[in-house]
Amino acid sequence: MSSYCRIAPGHEFHGPYHEHHYGFPIADDNELFERLVLEINQAGLSWLTILKKQESFRAAYSGFDIAKVARYGDKQRERLLGDAGIIRNKLKVNAAIENAKRIQVLQKSHGSFAAWLAAHHPKTKAEWVKLFKREFVFTGGEIVGEFLMSIGYLPGTHAEDCPVYAKIAKLGPPWLKAVKAGMAY
Repeated sequence: MSSYCRIAPGHEFHGPYHEHHYGFPIADDNELFERLVLEINQAGLSWLTILKKQESFRAAYSGFDIAKVARYGDKQRERLLGDAGIIRNKLKVNAAIENAKRIQVLQKSHGSFAAWLAAHHPKTKAEWVKLFKREFVFTGGEIVGEFLMSIGYLPGTHAEDCPVYAKIAKLGPPWLKAVKAGMAY
């Protein structure tokens, strides 16, 4: 069993994330954006810090409404940098705003962020990282890998003997469909 599958169950913050979110497919663009922003903000910090601040992030970033965040200007940027409830890192705040704008471009070209992801699947982690670095800002290998694992595009979130693995498998996440079609990660 993966170490996260051993330590998360029963934990106040890790437990619910492990059992109801981590590795589950997401189709809603705003939820995908939320996960991307949270993963970006986790860089250099613990995931527990992010989980504890998740509601504050949601409030600070207008419920992760892509269209609203894409319109943020200097006033909203300064508000975010002064918000003690979130990570007040200028690069991460700027990345959230810029990536919202870039997701809007993908929505125009593909219909949705989710459709853009689906159009590029399957890929290896290295291929995804290259694509994300071309399309987004502040998306290094760890951020991209964790983001894609957390939304069901790359394997590795749960051990096969973890009860959550079976729940996710029933939903047919993209990575599992690719494995069944013969892709080796």
